[in-house]
Amino acid sequence: MLDVTTLRKDFPVLERQVHGRPLVYLDSAATSQTPQQVLDAVDGYYTRYCANVHRGVHALAEEATAAFEHARGRVAQFLRADVRGVVFTKNATEAFNLIAYSWVPSNMGPGDVLLVTQMEHHANLVPWQLVQQQVGFDIEYVPVTGDGRLDLDVFDEIVGRGKVKLLAVTAMSNVVGTINPVASMAERVRAVRDDAVVVVDGAQSVPHMPTDMAALGADFLCASGHKMLGPTGVGVLAARPELLERMPPFLGGGEMIADVTMQGSTFNEVPYKFEAGTPPIAEAIGLGAAVDYLDGLGMDNVRAHEERLIGACIAALTGIDGVTVHGPHDPAVRGAAMSFAIDGLHPHDIGTIMDREGVAVRAGHHCAKPLVRSLGAVATTRASFYVYNTADDVAALARGIEITKEFFGGRMVR
Repeated sequence: MLDVTTLRKDFPVLERQVHGRPLVYLDSAATSQTPQQVLDAVDGYYTRYCANVHRGVHALAEEATAAFEHARGRVAQFLRADVRGVVFTKNATEAFNLIAYSWVPSNMGPGDVLLVTQMEHHANLVPWQLVQQQVGFDIEYVPVTGDGRLDLDVFDEIVGRGKVKLLAVTAMSNVVGTINPVASMAERVRAVRDDAVVVVDGAQSVPHMPTDMAALGADFLCASGHKMLGPTGVGVLAARPELLERMPPFLGGGEMIADVTMQGSTFNEVPYKFEAGTPPIAEAIGLGAAVDYLDGLGMDNVRAHEERLIGACIAALTGIDGVTVHGPHDPAVRGAAMSFAIDGLHPHDIGTIMDREGVAVRAGHHCAKPLVRSLGAVATTRASFYVYNTADDVAALARGIEITKEFFGGRMVR
């Protein structure tokens, strides 16, 4: 069990007030807060051994390279991935684009199907749509049921036709929190077509539960540092190295080359072939420290803590008149993102009044417009929890909803 009272002291921002009230931060699905241990790791790079990596023989360069590659190794361990397949990107979105522009054109064509779901973040939709215009494959979608789960009957029907070459699916929805049966879906796709490739969006799942690439059945896994206690500006593409070895570079320039002549270039080994130019050095080192922090907590403990919070939150919100909680109501099958609606109120208005009470929630479409439309909305209000949240934060959210209802109810009376 997490000692949340103690670990909250690691997060300096949680000591501040907003509009004269203690901060209740419920927007971790967008960006998590950063513990002092990660801040110290980033600061340590800039104050003690700031230098470029892989390119120098002086002491600072060697220290920077060692710290950068240590971070890669820690991320690989955290994801149960092969370190040769861990590419540092600037975010999960770039990781998806790398796959779209490097793997897809030489592996898919007319007659192939790229299967995604209605639940996806735009980062797992738009790159495929863009490259489709060049390559000519088909895109099909798995719809979402009324309780926020994937319609697996439709999934099986599409897969059964034998044309799905790439399955791209989120392990955890950033809107309704649904935890998808990714391993089962991957197995079913490969049972019909053994050359099918599986891309997993782990941006929400990796920070909140244990991750094992092989157990997920993932050929590619995308994640972002800033959602898992790390810095902004660094993401991860974890892949089977043999796939990366057959893929052309995504970006060209320094570091990713083996040799350059006026007639052409040859390229570095993986993963460096996909890390053109100066990489996010400080950010990657900070991500390594974030992984150390999460490992110290224990990801099973993280998941159990959030499951308790989600259960308490569902109970609290469904007990308030006029509030609708989107997605599954069983905490065992959902993560820490909780979208809700209040009858007659716009999410941005809800978010504004909640902020006045010191409660930070997200209002909008959450970069998942197809999913939000399936809920019959143009936007939702989303509260999302993480390791530093408590039952008191759940109570503050419920209290903020009641205050919001009273505020707008009073305005409507007047």
